[in-house]
Amino acid sequence: MNIEIIKAPIITEKTNNLASENVYVFKVDKKANKTQIKQVIESKFNVKVESVNTTNVDGKKKRVGKYTGYTSSYKKAYVKLKEGSTIEF
Repeated sequence: MNIEIIKAPIITEKTNNLASENVYVFKVDKKANKTQIKQVIESKFNVKVESVNTTNVDGKKKRVGKYTGYTSSYKKAYVKLKEGSTIEF
């Protein structure tokens, strides 16, 4: 099992509201699938995962002066925990 699957938690106002519903959001490796994400979350944080939903986030077009480019694209995982489980950051 590869712990580098989880890159970082995503902490925003929207994800803080989801945390009250026992849903946590993580930036994950683009090649990771839902079962791998579930196994890593359960072993690393010692919690029970109910479901995992993933989405690919495309990079946005950015411009600095006359140069244009794109921000990095990444994969986002919404992890719903079973009742009584929480993750502290």
